[in-house]
Amino acid sequence: MDGDRFAPGRAWRTWFAGVSPYVLDGLLAVGSAGISLWSVYHDDVARPWWVYLLALGTALPLPWRRRAPVTVMAVSGGVSAVLSVVAHPVMPQLPLYAVISVYTVAERARDWQRWAVLAVVVAANVVGTRSPNGMLFSLLTSVGAFVFGSLVRELRRLAQVEAERAREAGRRAASDAARAVAEERGRIAREMHDILAHAVSLMVIQAEAGPLVVHKDPERAIRTFDTIADSGRDAMVQLRRVLGVLKEDGAAPELAPQPRLAELAGLVERVRGAGLRVRLDLDGSLGPLPADVEAAAYRIVQEALTNTVKHSGADRAAVRVVRAGEVLEVLVSDNGRGVRHQVDRTVSDWSGGRGLVGIRERAAACGGRAEAGPGPEGNGFVVSARLPAGEGVSREKVGR
Repeated sequence: MDGDRFAPGRAWRTWFAGVSPYVLDGLLAVGSAGISLWSVYHDDVARPWWVYLLALGTALPLPWRRRAPVTVMAVSGGVSAVLSVVAHPVMPQLPLYAVISVYTVAERARDWQRWAVLAVVVAANVVGTRSPNGMLFSLLTSVGAFVFGSLVRELRRLAQVEAERAREAGRRAASDAARAVAEERGRIAREMHDILAHAVSLMVIQAEAGPLVVHKDPERAIRTFDTIADSGRDAMVQLRRVLGVLKEDGAAPELAPQPRLAELAGLVERVRGAGLRVRLDLDGSLGPLPADVEAAAYRIVQEALTNTVKHSGADRAAVRVVRAGEVLEVLVSDNGRGVRHQVDRTVSDWSGGRGLVGIRERAAACGGRAEAGPGPEGNGFVVSARLPAGEGVSREKVGR
């Protein structure tokens, strides 16, 4: 009911907003001209035709008041001054053209023009009127129009400021949303890379070894194929975990939590199934750790072991995860070929594959840092990371 009651008002405002300003100002000019001509017509003395023309001329410039407010007021005021001199009794009691002109200057003209016009209008009202009552009424009318125009000007300025703030807030929100999407896309890409690269690498190596032992050592072949199946199932579980963020809102995800350090034993066991002897040194008294730090440490170890299996040619690797005060130290090393020509370089400027970049990004995302490079004397390869082991640990403290 309330919506129906106010519907005509909304329709009227919509129609009014769609009308050309020249049409509206033309109607104001017609109204002002009508008032001036009516005053001339009802004067006690019969006036010649050019007096009617002067009365009409006071309103003719009004349709252009928005484009040139000062010029329109000067022309209209000049014609009005001539009319006042030659036929003062025919001046309308309320000169609508003067009220509209003063209002428009106050609303749209430059500051120095506005104040100059106000001074001229006040002086003209004081000098040009022939009675104290007439002067007071003229001053109230003209100054009131100026004040009203100034108020509308300020409201318009405030509206523009608010609109600009809203646009800026919209741009910031869009930028933040785009940045969040990019960060989430990067996170998912890292997760997908780590999961698939690790699982597929192990499965390929084990599948290549399977046919070689299927006749000589059937029991070993069975274990190899079982390991392939375990690696595939583990990859599927982790993929469901990652892709759960893409499910529709309201869906009930059946997802495992982010990987924890307690799962490193299972990871190492799967890598051992690919033929790499891995020694795991996992501090049993790590204490409570932030979930993102545990996930980052797990993925760093996973990626480092995957690179060892795929690229190093190593037969042994060591994983060490210990807590030193408020810092979690992760170290993965192997006895592979190493990178002898890169002895002095670290992951901070390493131009290697996506995996090493992902290690650096994971460490940085939780406030830590990571390095990767050849082992002592260029033998083997070492990946190390220092991650915050407690809430609120600064990046500077981790980096020391």
